Amino acid sequence: MAEVWDAVVVGAGIEGSATAFQLAKNGCQTLLVEQFPLPHSRGSSHGASRIIRKAYVQQHYAQMMKEAYPIWEQVQQETGTQLYMKTGGLMVAPSSSQQLDQTERSLAGAGSEFEKLISDDLKLRFPNLSFPADYRAILDPEAGVLKADKALRCFQDLFVKYGGRIRDEEKVVRIDPGDVVTVHTSKSTYKTHRLLLLPGPWAGKLLAPLGLQPPLEPVRISVLYWREKQPDTYALKKGFPVFVDHTIPHKYGLPSLEYPGIYKLCFHSGPVIDPDNRDGVAGSHGNQAIVRMMCDYVRKHFPGLESVPAIQESCMYTNTPDEDFILDRHPQYRNIIIGVGFSGHGFKLAPVVGKLLCELAMDKQPSYDMTPFSLSRFHNTATPQAKL
Repeated sequence: MAEVWDAVVVGAGIEGSATAFQLAKNGCQTLLVEQFPLPHSRGSSHGASRIIRKAYVQQHYAQMMKEAYPIWEQVQQETGTQLYMKTGGLMVAPSSSQQLDQTERSLAGAGSEFEKLISDDLKLRFPNLSFPADYRAILDPEAGVLKADKALRCFQDLFVKYGGRIRDEEKVVRIDPGDVVTVHTSKSTYKTHRLLLLPGPWAGKLLAPLGLQPPLEPVRISVLYWREKQPDTYALKKGFPVFVDHTIPHKYGLPSLEYPGIYKLCFHSGPVIDPDNRDGVAGSHGNQAIVRMMCDYVRKHFPGLESVPAIQESCMYTNTPDEDFILDRHPQYRNIIIGVGFSGHGFKLAPVVGKLLCELAMDKQPSYDMTPFSLSRFHNTATPQAKL
C-alpha cells in the first residue's frame, strides 16, 4: 500500500513553508511540494527584504503581529540566523486620513507603542523627506526589515529538521478529494489525510477544478530601486526607517540593504496578469505607467534620490477585494485547507498564518477569530460546472 502522509502542503513560498514547519513541529508526517526548483524567483516570496510592522489598519493583524514577532525571534535563535533588523516604521498620510486614524486605534487596541508626528515633527526628524504641511505620521518603533530569502530558507530548514520532506520541481496536475486525498504531480502521486493548498498566484488555477472560484487577482508588482545622490542618505545603518505612504494605493520603502547606496521604493499595486506569463504585454504596459508615476513621486517626496530607477525587478501579489487573507476549509471537504490571497502583506504574518492553518488541519480551536479570513465572506465562490 502506498504511504499515506498526515499532511501534504502545496506551495513552498513563505506561507507554505511556515505552515509545513508548524505541522512537522506538531508531529505530523508532512510533505511539502513545490512546482519550481528551490530556491526560485518566480513567485511572491523571493528577494532580500520585506517590511515587518505592527502598524495595521486592521486590528486583527495588529493583534496577530504581537505573536509573530516572538515566533520570528524563535526562528532566529533556532537557526542562528539574523532575520529581523529593527529600524522603526514611518507611516505618513494627509492629516484627514481615516486609515491613519484607524491604524492608531488598532495599535492602541493591541497594546502596542507608537508615536504621533505632526508636520513640523516630520520635517525635523526626517529632513530628507518632503511632504506637504497637511501631512502627519505615525512612528512604529518595532517596525523594521526582514531578510526574506534567508527567512524562507530558515523555515524550510527547520521543517526538514523536524522530519518534513520537500519535493520541488513537481507541479500539481490533479487533486482527487476524499477521506484520503490523492495528489497527482508531474512526477509522482501522493496520498494524504490532510491537504493544505498555499499556491500563491496559482491559486485560481488550482482551486477551480475543486469547484472553487474565489475573487483572487494575481498582479505584477514593479520592484524599484533608486540610487541615492549622497551615499547613506536613506541607509539602514543611519537609522532611516521603513516607510509606508497610506494614501491609496500605498507606496512603501525600505532602507538601503540589497544594493549599497540604493533605496527600495515601490507602488503597492500593479496590472492583473497570468502568473505563468507575468512579463507579458499587460504586465509590461502596466509597469511602464507605474514607473512614470513613481518617478514623479520620488521627485516630489524623496529629494535625496535620483528620479529614475537604477534597478527594476518584479514580484507578484495575489489580491482579495478586501485585502484580507483567505484561511479556511474547503466547504465540501474538511480535510482540504486553503491559504490564499495574501494581498502583498502576508510575509511578516507567515509565522501566525502557519500556526492557524496547522490548527485547522489538526482540528484544533484556532488561536484567533477566523471570521475575517472566511471563504464564505465572498458570494458565489463555487464553480457551478465543476464535478466534485
